[in-house]
Amino acid sequence: MNAKHVVGPPVTEQDLTLVISARLRAQIRQDGVTLEKLADFTGAEPELLTAVANGERAPSIDVLWKIANALGVSFGSLIATPRRGGAAIIRKSDANVLASSEGAFRSRALTAFGFKPRVEIYELTIAPGHLENSQAHAPGTSENILVVSGELEIVSGREPAYRLSPGDAIHFDADVPHSYRSLGAQEVVAHLVLAYEDIRDA
Repeated sequence: MNAKHVVGPPVTEQDLTLVISARLRAQIRQDGVTLEKLADFTGAEPELLTAVANGERAPSIDVLWKIANALGVSFGSLIATPRRGGAAIIRKSDANVLASSEGAFRSRALTAFGFKPRVEIYELTIAPGHLENSQAHAPGTSENILVVSGELEIVSGREPAYRLSPGDAIHFDADVPHSYRSLGAQEVVAHLVLAYEDIRDA
């Protein structure tokens, strides 16, 4: 397997694909787990994980979450670029953007990953009318969401659906299955703060 490196923040989907590839390979080496075992743990196809590890394919948000949960690491650790000392500026033009559902659900990282506490910040963009289901995250994980524009519906576990308008915020347990739905004809833009509890360092 040939090593591929990206210097500085990823600025294209291909760059981000290579960052994920490098981080996944490093984590697999550290844990001593095979791609076959990882496929068993995640339920993902071995061919897909091989393509991700080789930098040939970008995983969807859902697949990346399954990998993070199976390895017991934070979601952000799998898309983290090498850190330098001092302040970290995250330019919009250098965004780490992951997508699922053919681009209907997009997540842009707003955090310089690897710093403690274990909190990650994302900008979510959800296409009008789209429903995105998310599996349960690691135990103790919670989400705080602030709606910037559009109408958003959140369902967490067995709780009733919560409808949020611009300026509304919600905190909920994300270690149960949950979903995000964009209501109405306008796409939703929201800021998500993801907080971990008792998750090991990557």
